[in-house]
Amino acid sequence: CPAETPEGQACGLVKNLSLMCYVSVGSPAEPIKEFMVQRNMELLEEYEPGSSPDSTKVFINGTWVGVHNEPAHLVQLVQDLRRRCIISHEVSLVREIRDREFKIFSDAGRVMRPLFVIEQTDNEKTNVPQGNLALTKEHIRKLEEDALYARKKDDEDYFGWDGLQNSGVIEYLDAEEEESAMICMSPEDLEDYRQQKA
Repeated sequence: CPAETPEGQACGLVKNLSLMCYVSVGSPAEPIKEFMVQRNMELLEEYEPGSSPDSTKVFINGTWVGVHNEPAHLVQLVQDLRRRCIISHEVSLVREIRDREFKIFSDAGRVMRPLFVIEQTDNEKTNVPQGNLALTKEHIRKLEEDALYARKKDDEDYFGWDGLQNSGVIEYLDAEEEESAMICMSPEDLEDYRQQKA
């Protein structure tokens, strides 16, 4: 852990951070920019504010690169690609609706932590309904088989942490993305939230 361990109540927090956090190593921003252009992002050099004043600004690593007219669809698409590990799990996605900004970060040095994913829509592929954990009994069974057969990380049938990540069950969020995410601390909190919405 890069920080000194404090005495008193904060000791457990620092210990937990050192066990579970991940520091991003960075990935190139150019492929993300090219992908956005292919998805109808108008480059900043070509943008005329009068033609579409309600467009959402797209930032990559803090640089304003263009604008897009359908931010909700774009955010959902990029988030889905990240969950399927088509783009790096390190990429952070922040949509600020009030400011009409979509920020993408792929730079190094961001502290990230893993969180379980809650499905925002019904997932026909895994039969997980909206508002439930993406983690299913099938994922648990695969993890138990790893332990039962003493599989190693280089075994062909090994599922493990990477399997959870590749299945879209776990996502890494940095501090910036956490600010715009709703996070439940326990399954009970999720159930309470569901009951409040009903």
